[in-house]
Amino acid sequence: MTRTARLPYQKLAPKAFRKMLDLSAAVHDGLLDRRLIDFVFLRVSQLNGCAFCTDMHWRDLMQQGVDPRHANGVAVWREAPFFDDRQRAALHWAELLTVSPHSEESEASFTRLRQQFSDEEIAELGFAIAAINAWNVLGIGFRSPIPERA
Repeated sequence: MTRTARLPYQKLAPKAFRKMLDLSAAVHDGLLDRRLIDFVFLRVSQLNGCAFCTDMHWRDLMQQGVDPRHANGVAVWREAPFFDDRQRAALHWAELLTVSPHSEESEASFTRLRQQFSDEEIAELGFAIAAINAWNVLGIGFRSPIPERA
């Protein structure tokens, strides 16, 4: 299926678009490593069904030299052997916050998260999850097309 963009939202709301880019840059320049952030971005984009963001973050992981099996394993991270405890805690938390209208975060999940991350890192992870959810809403709502070439 060919999808065409509904509106050039970047041009129609340039101030808000720049602020979203600033948020993404702040997340990438923070305490968390880029690979972890892109694993989280990929997983959240998969959950939300954002093809544009899923494609982009898979390509970002490939550019970082991640084994394609590991990137593909993000969709099944619980069963895949490729992820360490820190990555698993981040992916679990990302899933809980992304599907929050349909689930409830638990104290056990937060305790597990705190065993892997500092309070500052947890705060930055929260902003990373919020940012990718917002990008997914824009990508889906405005039908950002996947580029034919990477």
